[in-house]
Parts: sequence; structure tokens; C-alpha cells
Amino acid sequence: MKVNIIPERCIACGLCQTYSPVFDYDDEGIVRFSETDEQSQTFADDQAVLTAVKECPTKALVID
Repeated sequence: MKVNIIPERCIACGLCQTYSPVFDYDDEGIVRFSETDEQSQTFADDQAVLTAVKECPTKALVID
């Protein structure tokens, strides 16, 4: 599954990192991937990542 980050929607609530360590935050508290500066990343079927995407209250994380 390919996950895209839409940083303009992020409110820095912290849920995504709570669900999965693949998410981190920049200096302003906006979500980013912990391993790359890219805005999209592909994952194997990872339940924690899927939960993080589904629980994002502002839909800053989306599956493509």
C-alpha cells in the first residue's frame, strides 16, 4: 500500500506516531516519515500503518 502525507492538513495531534513508528514529526510538529523526507512511501500490509491512516482526524495521511 502506498501512503501519502498531506502536510497542510496535519494538526500535530500525535496519533499517527502513537500507532506506528514509521511516522515522525518535523521541527514544526508536522507529520513526516521517519526514514525519508519524501511525501509518499510504500509499505507491505502493515496493520499499524493502516490504523494510523484510518485514525488520522484530518486525513493528513491517505492511501493511494
